[in-house]
Amino acid sequence: MKSPGLDLSQRLKLEQKLAPQLIQSLQLLQLSTLELEQLLKQELEINPFLEETTDLVEVKQTETTEEPRDEKEEEIAVDRDQIDWSEYVRDGFEMGYSSREGDGDQEMVETYPPREETLEEHLLSQLKLTSLSEDELRIGENIIGNLDDDGYLTCPIEDIASAVAVPVDDVEKVLKVIQTFDPVGVGARDLRECLIIQLNRKDVQNPLVGSIVDKHLLDLKRGRFALIAKTLGVSEEDVHKAAARIARLNPRPGWGPSMGARTIFPDVIIEKIENNYVVMLNDKNSPMLRVNPLYRSVLEGSSTSSPETKRYVVDKLNAARWLIKSIDQRRSTILAVVNYLAQAQRDFLEHGVTRLKPMVLQEVAEALEMSVSTVSRVTSNKYVQTPRGIFPLKYFFDAKIESRAGEEVSSKRVKERITRLVEEENQKKPLSDQEIANRLKEEGFNIARRTVSKYREQLRIMPARFRKR
Repeated sequence: MKSPGLDLSQRLKLEQKLAPQLIQSLQLLQLSTLELEQLLKQELEINPFLEETTDLVEVKQTETTEEPRDEKEEEIAVDRDQIDWSEYVRDGFEMGYSSREGDGDQEMVETYPPREETLEEHLLSQLKLTSLSEDELRIGENIIGNLDDDGYLTCPIEDIASAVAVPVDDVEKVLKVIQTFDPVGVGARDLRECLIIQLNRKDVQNPLVGSIVDKHLLDLKRGRFALIAKTLGVSEEDVHKAAARIARLNPRPGWGPSMGARTIFPDVIIEKIENNYVVMLNDKNSPMLRVNPLYRSVLEGSSTSSPETKRYVVDKLNAARWLIKSIDQRRSTILAVVNYLAQAQRDFLEHGVTRLKPMVLQEVAEALEMSVSTVSRVTSNKYVQTPRGIFPLKYFFDAKIESRAGEEVSSKRVKERITRLVEEENQKKPLSDQEIANRLKEEGFNIARRTVSKYREQLRIMPARFRKR
């Protein structure tokens, strides 16, 4: 029997690892223009071999005239003491990057579409303005972190007290403070509490409305107006008036209107010139980079430099060259993808969302012979300015819905039609999800009621019973 002990063995295993430079290229591809601008400024500070230039004539794009080299050759991996120092320095400094195309004086159009900050960000900003103690602020952050998208507290306060190691009464006290925040009704534990908070904030002095919210919400939901009237000893007409008042309250405070706005900087611009759509990168404010030529004269004759100096020069020069090459690759990849989108979505650019073509990442990847992950990185966190407005690049990738004629249409087109139907409905008799589905089927869209419900919620449109006026 084998005695226990250490056992040495060999095992072969194939493992794919990405080089640091390749990881950097993938990260650059995913950055927005503003993020890239910040990164380039940081690189200018930490790498003395990089410099910013404003002279387009000085910038030499030598990589366009050289034969493509294997990626492994981009980084000098040989013994740094054995390389031809003067030749390496000479080659390394003849490289630059220009972020601009065409007329440098051309002004880019800036627009300011609204951007909703998250509910959590909005509440945390209000929490910081309170006079709560440090421990109470910690409780408040925990409470806010447990709110769902509708603004309701989904976690029992006993669990929060246990997690923060404080008495339940302390959690209840902080919760009451959060329930005074905007949007009105946030922090409630159920619909009843949410509506009561709103009634108190709006100073609604109507005992009937308060009684219905407090004790008869289920009956109200099921339309039992006669039962409510009989129970509370009022007329059915009074119940209808109270119900109309309640319907103006917001059962989902987390769905409130835009709580803040920021400038959205388009990364790409699509403009119509004559009869063609032209794609341009909006990187006018990004620095133009090149390898600093001042170091060349110093280093070309430095054959007696120490190994540490040469190692530092090679590492920094490699980093500068790879960054410049990665930025150029990023530009060409983004332009290729957006050019394809501009051609594929020409009908959308001409006529609007009703002509948006449903697309998936795989379609673009196959057409451009790229990987799906590359296309995904290109379209992440970036915006495009079009004659139809500013849109996230992800906007053009959408689910497909089949029409009665067998044509594939975008789900955004269906959502836009749902929005129109709700806007045009009779507010005294709003359309139910089934009625909307029936209308869409009459127009040729094969769509189920549950899909209408899902799209309505994504559009943040209230159910019919809450839209009734």
